[in-house]
Amino acid sequence: MSGRRRKSQDNGYNVWRSYSDMMAGILLLFVLIMCVALAQSQHNYEERIREQDEFAAELLAKQNQLDAQEDELEAKSQEILTKDELVASLEETQKKLGLQQETLDAQQQEIDDKQRVIDDQQRQIEKIIGVKAEVVEALQKEFEANNINVKIDPQTGALTLDSNVMFSLNEAELTEQGRYTLEEVLPIYCKVLLSDKYADSLAEIMVDGYTDSLGDYATNLLLSQSRAAAVGLFMVQDIRYQYLTEEEGEKLEEYLSVNGHSYSHLIYRDGNEDADASRRVEVKFRLKDEEMIAELDEIMKAGQ
Repeated sequence: MSGRRRKSQDNGYNVWRSYSDMMAGILLLFVLIMCVALAQSQHNYEERIREQDEFAAELLAKQNQLDAQEDELEAKSQEILTKDELVASLEETQKKLGLQQETLDAQQQEIDDKQRVIDDQQRQIEKIIGVKAEVVEALQKEFEANNINVKIDPQTGALTLDSNVMFSLNEAELTEQGRYTLEEVLPIYCKVLLSDKYADSLAEIMVDGYTDSLGDYATNLLLSQSRAAAVGLFMVQDIRYQYLTEEEGEKLEEYLSVNGHSYSHLIYRDGNEDADASRRVEVKFRLKDEEMIAELDEIMKAGQ
């Protein structure tokens, strides 16, 4: 009886032990399954994280690409706008250049017109100067041919007569020496000027009297006028009838003028007044167009 009970107890113990072992095995299996599940979950989680990171990186790259494309489009848009502005600016500049060109063309035309006028004036001046130079040369040659030594200005053709020879001190009556001098030089001077070659270009034959600075202006003015008048009278009363033809005499009366200048045109030597040279009578001539030359000179000075 006792042996059967022990056997029964041993069987119960073995059953319980087997159950415990089975439960332990199941628990171990469950733990293993849980570990595998956790590992798989961790792997899946990390895989998802990696995929998300790659996706995020891809999205960022695409965003950067879109941003770059947007910047490029913006730059191209700005470039197009700049080109439009540049085209508009060029068109405006072309309009301004066109207006400036029209202005320049008008100014050039005006300059060309003025240049033609100046060229005509220059030719006229050269012609007049040429005629005057020719007259002066003819006077000099004629005096040289007659062996007469006189002072003729090579530029103006003025014939200078020394008052100390022509008149006594402070007197306006011609001396014998003065009359002889005038009879020697004035016929030649008048005949050259009144010849058919130059008479048409002649505007005036002038006799100008000058004094030194001694005395007051009014007294010297009267003296210079009286001396010039004495020479002028000698020309129309003596020279005309003794040496000139009727036609030349009429021309002489037409062209002759007499003037006194007191001491307004003194002559200086080394900065000092030369009284002897200042006391003089000058016989000179003026061509018809010399007034025009003076006017042209003023016009050209104003233009400059």
